[in-house]
Amino acid sequence: MSFKGKIVFITGASGGIGAATALAFAAQGAKLLLAARRAGKLAEVASAALEHGAASVHSIDMDVRDYRAVQNAIDSLPPPWEAIDILVNNAGLSRGLEKLYVGKIEDWDEMIDTNVKGLLYVTRAVVPGMVVRGHGHVINLGSTAGSLPYPNGAVYCGSKAAEHSINDGLRQDLLGTPVRVTSIEPGMVETDFSLVRFRGDAERAAKVYKGVTPLRPEDVADAILWAAGRPPHVNIAQVVLTTIDQANSLLFNRQT
Repeated sequence: MSFKGKIVFITGASGGIGAATALAFAAQGAKLLLAARRAGKLAEVASAALEHGAASVHSIDMDVRDYRAVQNAIDSLPPPWEAIDILVNNAGLSRGLEKLYVGKIEDWDEMIDTNVKGLLYVTRAVVPGMVVRGHGHVINLGSTAGSLPYPNGAVYCGSKAAEHSINDGLRQDLLGTPVRVTSIEPGMVETDFSLVRFRGDAERAAKVYKGVTPLRPEDVADAILWAAGRPPHVNIAQVVLTTIDQANSLLFNRQT
């Protein structure tokens, strides 16, 4: 399947997996609709995408937690950008690593508002157009943590379990339409994920990857591109990928 000229909408595109996915689709000549909260970083990704071969780039300063802002952003798209072909629901984060009974309410709210409600808001704004046009592909970013929770991460893991259920429910609801739905569920990926989780504590974040060769954002982007590139009658329901040093969200082979 050619992505040349296809409109690919990526949330959380200012870094990590989102940025890598933008560059991967750019190299295929896609038109990129990029959204994130960090406008400066997003501008850097947009510039790099054009250098990588994107047909064109349109950026949106958008917080997926704000439904009205999301809907307004989609409703206000210039006509050449309205017919979104592929939606990559990538925006997400984790905050804190505490036992559930002493967790911070503000951390819970941020994770649920971004990882669950944000996913729903963007999906609700974009998918009706796909149904009307008779084509489209929704690719949601999950995690191995959604299948097997780990200690002190119950709320984040729960948000990714919700992604898995929402993904499967959406695919059922779209049965009978040509719109495809895929969940990409990586294990450990070295991005700013841990730095965000620990609110900028670089030393603590580095320990997460100590002794392990993690996945790179480009590895996940490659899986996204592969799933999106199957023939139109093929729907990849789920892709689970980990580094060779990871068996699941609990078991790692750490070199000491």
